[in-house]
Amino acid sequence: MKSLLVQKFGGSSVADAECMRRVANRIRQDKDDGNDIVVVVSAMGKTTDRLIALAREVHADPDDREYDQLLATGEQISISILAMALHHLGVEAVSMTGPQAGIRTDGSHTRAKITGIDPVRVRENLDRGRVVIVAGFQGLNPIADVATLGRGGSDLTAVAMAAALKADRCQIFTDVDGVYTADPRVVPSARKLEVIAFDEMLELASLGAKVLQSRSVEFAKKHGVELEVLTSFERKPGTLVKEASDMEDVLVRGVAADKNQAKVTLRGVKDTPGVAAHLFKAVAEAGVNVDVIVQNISEEGETDISFTVPRDDLNDVRKCLQSIENVEFREDLYDDTIAKVTLVGVGMRSHTGVASSMFEALAERNINIQMISTSEIRVSVVIDEESANIACQALHTAFGLDQAPDS
Repeated sequence: MKSLLVQKFGGSSVADAECMRRVANRIRQDKDDGNDIVVVVSAMGKTTDRLIALAREVHADPDDREYDQLLATGEQISISILAMALHHLGVEAVSMTGPQAGIRTDGSHTRAKITGIDPVRVRENLDRGRVVIVAGFQGLNPIADVATLGRGGSDLTAVAMAAALKADRCQIFTDVDGVYTADPRVVPSARKLEVIAFDEMLELASLGAKVLQSRSVEFAKKHGVELEVLTSFERKPGTLVKEASDMEDVLVRGVAADKNQAKVTLRGVKDTPGVAAHLFKAVAEAGVNVDVIVQNISEEGETDISFTVPRDDLNDVRKCLQSIENVEFREDLYDDTIAKVTLVGVGMRSHTGVASSMFEALAERNINIQMISTSEIRVSVVIDEESANIACQALHTAFGLDQAPDS
């Protein structure tokens, strides 16, 4: 049966010419099976990292517009090389930048949001029997400038394109063969999951699991896009990401560690109404997402407030706090040596005792907990970064994730 597939290949999958040929062969096989195919690709290998380093060599804080102009070139190299590889195999293919594919974004640079897709040119070329190769990570903003979607934005491009085209499935090809109960490099006994709920995947993606970008999972859930995570290096089943139905019998689905975290502490904050609102509004306007927040008990009209942010955003927070109004504090402290370790499972909605078992397992390894955050399907703790791997191993064993059957 003919299907419309959107396939996304990450940087490691298209790292060099050999990888490009391998990906082209995979696409040709799926095309020969009678499928219509749209391919979304990331920049080759470490290209984006090299471009970032180059930018920093000439300017410590480059202009956001020019930064986007530079970073968008990485994906544009990938699409043209992959198109050439397909042409060599006799497959009709055409490459398109994000703007050429009809991807529109808001006015933000470096972390733009997709506001809409008009895939007219994509459909026209599909109707002609061509494979359409779209540059991930980018779109056109309201004033006709290129805007990038943030790191991992190619996943979002693929899911959004699948939604716009009403594709039968969005396949995310990576250097791993699916979603695991933990990072196999950290926990050797980690198992591949056959299926995982959108909500579970969203939590794991936002809290350290690098298989899928969290915004792409959220978009897929909202628009009902069926996702499959699989490897680009061999043909084998991956992990299906779908709506939760009968999966609540599994208490914990996985454990993840996010080492890209930093803690900000404000000491001696005036404990008056509206202070927290002013503080976190200013941080939000700086484009920084805050996760865990802890406020101490007030003493003599003052309190301490601690919160975590992505480590990459720490400089933006510093600048924000240097210029913030309506918030008085005696001291601001920054710690970029923390990590956030999280247990995730939709089964937590109907089971108790997860937090206590988690804390007990960490205590047995003499791991100190600095902060705690929970939702109905996750428990997160902030700990020293150097303890993150040990914590993941301990929790994976404590909750039987190496033996638990898939749902």
